[in-house]
Amino acid sequence: MTKKDKKLAYQIYLYLGALFITSLVVSNLIFQKFFYWNPFGKIELFGAPLFEISVGVLPYPVTFLITDLISEIFGKKKANQIVTAGIFASFFSMGFIYISDAVPAIPSSPIDDALFEKVFALSPVAVLASMLAYLAAQYVDIAIYHFWKKLTKGKYLWLRNNFSTFLSQFIDTFTVVGLLCIFGVLPWSLFYGLVISGFIFKIFIAFLDTPFLYFFVYLIRRRFKLAIGEEIDLEA
Repeated sequence: MTKKDKKLAYQIYLYLGALFITSLVVSNLIFQKFFYWNPFGKIELFGAPLFEISVGVLPYPVTFLITDLISEIFGKKKANQIVTAGIFASFFSMGFIYISDAVPAIPSSPIDDALFEKVFALSPVAVLASMLAYLAAQYVDIAIYHFWKKLTKGKYLWLRNNFSTFLSQFIDTFTVVGLLCIFGVLPWSLFYGLVISGFIFKIFIAFLDTPFLYFFVYLIRRRFKLAIGEEIDLEA
């Protein structure tokens, strides 16, 4: 690989990492707004609306698409590095939320202390719950992805993309909703409905992102003339 190609590959990795971290941090900041997602009408399960989900799940599946793309092109080590960077960014943002909440607003401030606290005060708790779930889910996703990649010798991209995502998304959804209920952010009456709704929604998104994964992998492989299963070593 030429020096120019190496520089371009690093830039692609850098921008993918930026998109990953942005999606993760944003999902933790907006999670308190819920919406009803169901094209088939209202359905209840265990006494809770089946498709009431947080807007925080909208950017979150993007993180799994990006880690799968990084895993495919740049390898397991680089995917894990992005996950670790995401953890740091989330806790860093949580620290600033604490500081901002502690600073008293002036009388002329468009946002007063009460409104700011209402919108952001629970975010640190959500970040903690999300990070515990995120740690388990993302590392499981990457490990399973590379297990299938090795087993299939780099073939059947759709298989490792979806199989790794299914299990990791269930772990993530179950863990984060459970912890939010334990911390008192959400009532236990919503537990089953939110877990099933969130999981189904994320699986739906996983199916939708498979063509995008194929498209981006195809473009990168073509640009760098990579064989099936071949990875770009940014440290070579």
